[in-house]
Amino acid sequence: MQTPARYLVIIDAAGASTALLFTAARQLVAEFDASSEEVSVMSRGLVATRDAGAGEWDEALAGSSTEERAAARVYALDV
Repeated sequence: MQTPARYLVIIDAAGASTALLFTAARQLVAEFDASSEEVSVMSRGLVATRDAGAGEWDEALAGSSTEERAAARVYALDV
């Protein structure tokens, strides 16, 4: 049984917007185009934070720049 996704992170890099799904332990479980319909369905009614620059995201988003992380939107999903 797979651990459910707890966070949806929308991050822009190199002109493309990517959606990333993470578990509560911030393990990546999926990556896809942020313009997909699934993103709007998953984030409907949720409020994004801009906390992807916080220390708990360091390992999970290590490949992203400080600027990209600061601009990223983080949604806590209802599980």
